[in-house]
Amino acid sequence: MKFIACLLMLLLFSCNNHQQKDEKLKENDVVISADTTQSDKSIKPNKEITKEYANQRFRKVRVEKIASNKFRIQGEAQIFEANFNWVIEDGHYELKKGYEMTDAGAPEWGKFDFTIEAHKKRDNSTLNIILFEISAKDGSRQYELHIPLK
Repeated sequence: MKFIACLLMLLLFSCNNHQQKDEKLKENDVVISADTTQSDKSIKPNKEITKEYANQRFRKVRVEKIASNKFRIQGEAQIFEANFNWVIEDGHYELKKGYEMTDAGAPEWGKFDFTIEAHKKRDNSTLNIILFEISAKDGSRQYELHIPLK
């Protein structure tokens, strides 16, 4: 008999505690069901969602426009000796070239983060950056990743 009384009291206290949690949730305008969470308040993102680019050697590559002609490129690369090259082109001409390093060489995925400044040769052209690895065998470009600079 004592066991049943203790069990009823435990059940009563646990139900009461759950009811207090529900009241707190109602105060914050949040409704929780068994498998979903909804809010009456609309969520506005602070930043524009940036697109990520990837191929066999580059992943999670994002471009952020810092100023009218300045861009920040960041991501990860799995590159031999942690060294990769880049070219900025407008569809007709290579306007700028360079190279960067990741913080780890292949087979690890190393992170990179660099800033470039690029000026259009023609106003109606579109700038692109091409990230690539140079072949140790013949010096050709490998695993080119084309990314528009907007």
